[in-house]
Amino acid sequence: MTKLTTVRLRAAAVLAGLALVLSGCFMSPGKFTSEMVLTGPDSFTFSYDGEIFFLGLSKLAQMDNAEESFTPSTCYDDETFEERDCTKAELDEQRADWDAGAADRAAEAKKKAKQMAAMMGGIDPSDPKAAEELVKLLQRQKGWERVVHKGDGLFHVSFRVKGTLGHDFMFPLIEGFPATNPFVQTFGRKNGQLRINAPGFTAQGSDNAMSGMMGGLGAIAGMGPGATDGEAVPGLPQLDGTFTIRTAQGMRILANNTDDGPEATTTGEALSWRITPRTAQFPTALIAAAP
Repeated sequence: MTKLTTVRLRAAAVLAGLALVLSGCFMSPGKFTSEMVLTGPDSFTFSYDGEIFFLGLSKLAQMDNAEESFTPSTCYDDETFEERDCTKAELDEQRADWDAGAADRAAEAKKKAKQMAAMMGGIDPSDPKAAEELVKLLQRQKGWERVVHKGDGLFHVSFRVKGTLGHDFMFPLIEGFPATNPFVQTFGRKNGQLRINAPGFTAQGSDNAMSGMMGGLGAIAGMGPGATDGEAVPGLPQLDGTFTIRTAQGMRILANNTDDGPEATTTGEALSWRITPRTAQFPTALIAAAP
């Protein structure tokens, strides 16, 4: 496979993946460090430091919505089925068909823009000040201590929050955005147990529906700078991070999918996952948080 072919295939994969934006999968972690610390039987702290990539604010999304120029289709010999030069009449017919579809393409682009704005709290991704508006939106919410736009849809954030285990938790949760793109979730159970999932911290889908959706964008992000299979796609961050769960004394880790299992600490136990473009399963753990 030539270098040009590889690049074209990667570009096609990226553009196909942009459909995930309109299905709710429009954010992806890049390089990050994240911790969920269970500080007591009914309390926790959560932190996320690193990159978040908003696909809708990237040049890739703009390329997907941009008006394409006319490109003639390949013509073939009716008998040998080999490629041949198109006649002037054939080119004129193709051009006429292209021009006739201009109104439909414009309507579809307008529809996509409205859908994207609805999914981004009313922020129009095509607006030059869209990134600035998103920064202001995040800084209004509790927990977002630092939000910096690094360009092309990539933000560097520092998020910290304290909460209780009396209710479920999800990150990120952004005002006006649909709650369909979680990196980390916690679910409290009536028997004092706590399920912690991190569906956003994987680059490959699994049988889990949420992981499959998140894995689509994660796999695209895995094609960013430093990807192991050669050609990198410009503008995409590489999935590269660490997720850690820490428990307090008296809590029991009932199940987890780490490679090494829990590690004893001075305050309880810790589970740690290394997240890379090769991560196939998202982190998950079941913890007895209360007696």
